[in-house]
Amino acid sequence: MPKISVIVPALNEELLLPVLLESLKNQTFTDFEIVVADAGSKDRTVEIAKEFGAKVVPGGMPGPGRNRGAEVAEGDFFFFFDSDVTLPNDFLEKAYKEMQERFLDLATCEFLPLSDLQLDKVMFKVANLHVKLNLNLNPRAPGFCIFITKRLFQRIGGFDESLKLAEDHDLVDRASKYRPLAFLYSSNISVSVRRLEKEGRFGLIEKYLQVELHLFTKGNVKKSIIEYEFGNFNPSNDKTKTKKILDDIEARVIQLEDTYARRAETFKAGLNDLKEMQEKIKRSFEEIGSAFEKILRI
Repeated sequence: MPKISVIVPALNEELLLPVLLESLKNQTFTDFEIVVADAGSKDRTVEIAKEFGAKVVPGGMPGPGRNRGAEVAEGDFFFFFDSDVTLPNDFLEKAYKEMQERFLDLATCEFLPLSDLQLDKVMFKVANLHVKLNLNLNPRAPGFCIFITKRLFQRIGGFDESLKLAEDHDLVDRASKYRPLAFLYSSNISVSVRRLEKEGRFGLIEKYLQVELHLFTKGNVKKSIIEYEFGNFNPSNDKTKTKKILDDIEARVIQLEDTYARRAETFKAGLNDLKEMQEKIKRSFEEIGSAFEKILRI
């Protein structure tokens, strides 16, 4: 039996799933299996998963898909990822070792954006800080970054399939009643920003706040309160005035960041030119000095 079962819900992921599977193929830790829960992909998702030796089972929305994967998983630990995640080559080795040494049954870790935008890096830092600060008071972990023992997962009955949203937070909340959520510091994962690009950075923040407000005031989300399309990462069709304002703000922030980056590059190039000029002047004075020395020797 494998020590770890990597479980991935997927729908039309032929572009990014191979990147995750390749990073799993290159792991220094090899005692694991891969289970892909496919929600009816129309592209090569299933074929690609099988090419990498993964078990493929019928899936559905992320929560039910993860449950279907867990039903056939044989590992002692379930590591839940999404298709747009990429792992360092030693991730499974370090994560498994840390969970064993700290006797952990439930954990998450830092997640970094696959983006050069400072805006994305700041947003991810805030999200990671939110997770760390709420480990005990209000445990949260994204579905693409949950690590849980098989026994604890089965004890709480897996993901609640009646929920429309935040089923990952619900799972962590229920599991933490038995074993506390821990934060792994030995390694991290990287994840794409395609959801941010689809929804808009500030538009997505607004949606997350709506969900958090619903969780705080009304409890679990059992009906659709925001637009969420699993497997669809085309630009959002939301044309509301608020969405337009938020998208405009985002565009201005990104433009400012781009302007700053270009000016910083120009300034850096100017410093390099100045340094080169100083070197030339230095060499010129050295040559003049050498010439005077030769004259004095005559």
